[in-house]
Amino acid sequence: MAYYGAIAAAAAEKKRRHKLLAEEEDMTQYTQDDLKNDWEFKIVRSDSAVFRKPEVLNRLLEEEAQTGWVMLEKLDDSRIRFKRPRSARAKDAYLPADLDPYRTRYGVPSAQYTKMAVVLGLVLLLALGMAGFFVAGGGDVPIRPGVVTAIPLILIVVGFLVLVKVAARRSR
Repeated sequence: MAYYGAIAAAAAEKKRRHKLLAEEEDMTQYTQDDLKNDWEFKIVRSDSAVFRKPEVLNRLLEEEAQTGWVMLEKLDDSRIRFKRPRSARAKDAYLPADLDPYRTRYGVPSAQYTKMAVVLGLVLLLALGMAGFFVAGGGDVPIRPGVVTAIPLILIVVGFLVLVKVAARRSR
């Protein structure tokens, strides 16, 4: 049953992305003047709506300005369109190594969140296994029956709270 839910979620995500790309095509019409004056364009995207925070938006604008990009419009809280003259490419070789003038992603990629969740899950399983080892009498520490059931529950609650915090931070 969960398999079909995952397929439906993947299809819904694909449909949402297609809709966003179609919206970008409609919103980003370039005039002949734009193209004649030798401008480059790009859209910087974030996996979450981080550009709603003024401090994050200002940091992005400062970083992009160092590479010659100027904000054209904020499409929404996760997409911003920029332009710069093609002549700015001449200065790209002199930029610091950590500045990529052609980046189109901002923030931690969702793949890193997935890796963090997997690692956290493995750590939680390890902790539960260790708690089970002591509960089964494999350790030298005597444990009362009330504590036996509390340890795994505490570990599960703490792990769940950490996952909720990671998910909440991602949605900001």
